[in-house]
Amino acid sequence: MRRRSQCSRHVRPDAHRVRRRAGRSGATGLALAAVLGVAACGGGSQPADAARDTPSALPSAGPAAAASQQPGAEWETVDPAKVGLDPAALAEIAKTAEQGKSNCLLVVRDGRIAGEWYFRGTDANTAQQVFSVTKSVTSTLTGIAQDEGDLKISESASTWIPSWKGTPSEVVTVRDLLSNSSGRRWSVDIDYNQLVRAADQTAFAVGLDQASPPGQVWAYNNSAIQTLQQVLEGATGQDPAAFAEDRLFGPLGMAHTSMGHDSAGNAQTYAGVTSTCRDLARFGLLALSGGTWHGKQIVSADWLRAATATSSTELNAAYGYLWWLNHEGVIGNPRAATDLSQVDDQTAVRGQLVAAAPDDMFWAIGLGNQVVQVDPGSGTVVVRLGTPEVTPTPPTFGPAEASRVVTEAVTGPVG
Repeated sequence: MRRRSQCSRHVRPDAHRVRRRAGRSGATGLALAAVLGVAACGGGSQPADAARDTPSALPSAGPAAAASQQPGAEWETVDPAKVGLDPAALAEIAKTAEQGKSNCLLVVRDGRIAGEWYFRGTDANTAQQVFSVTKSVTSTLTGIAQDEGDLKISESASTWIPSWKGTPSEVVTVRDLLSNSSGRRWSVDIDYNQLVRAADQTAFAVGLDQASPPGQVWAYNNSAIQTLQQVLEGATGQDPAAFAEDRLFGPLGMAHTSMGHDSAGNAQTYAGVTSTCRDLARFGLLALSGGTWHGKQIVSADWLRAATATSSTELNAAYGYLWWLNHEGVIGNPRAATDLSQVDDQTAVRGQLVAAAPDDMFWAIGLGNQVVQVDPGSGTVVVRLGTPEVTPTPPTFGPAEASRVVTEAVTGPVG
């Protein structure tokens, strides 16, 4: 039986409500391809949910909120059968990954590597651009900054972007930016030509105007996410890339991971991270573990619940705070997250990102099907990195294929 999360299924006000089901709960030649696209636009308003910063307003953590093990400097590997995974099923999924132009596939359960494959001349130390997986990293950095009292996401972003004061953008909150419902100006040309070619990407993004009030349009807006660079730097007093190294990458042992900068020295908060399969598995385990790493709270469990367990806007049930969710409802075209040919498709549909997968599964997703998948119920993390195809063509390996680790290979509990 499929799991049903305890989260609300947010849909646009003019749509029928989904029946609530209870259950457990610097630019390179590739830079134009480095960013993701628009997914959906529609009427409606963002939930008047001022308590989204407040722990009592959030669902409880899932049963895997505390991972039993986490890697030290070196990973431990384990026979998949010993952690409740079918080796034959994993081998078949790995074959699909290889055929799907993957560079690596990593399966972690109980904090240990239960399956690891490298293709196309790569190995465990091969780092590559992970594109909009970066957005989920930026979400986590924002959560850390809020935990430390540097900002509140309910505050106006103009607190740190003074040029927005006295303009229609003054009402845009940090939460609006994290939810991709800010209403900031967007177009294919702006996000995939002008932004990428700008020497100072933050100045370009900040200088765009307000196309609509917050909460009326959901768009996968890279320029809007880049404005979080100025928010984070202003709030923390630190370059977000350095902040990431100090508060996230370093503590987790993500030794092959970094956040890049544009030509003006701004951290690229929308698509600048370079990483490896193993390092991203550490990031996934942090999310699985309620934000703790070897007993130290890196980011609060409250933040992760808000970011990954609750739809952040009525306009897209499949989106949290810069993470993709599997909640059922009216969703934007999720292929916009992996395929540039889809970026201008503003069709909203009813359904889920992966219909066969558990409702509480969530993902960090980047162009060309760069995937970090976290499943709280089974306690698994799956990472797939591959060829950065601007338009992935079959065979490929994305969230639907990664979810097979849970739907086909999990045979029982750990041990």
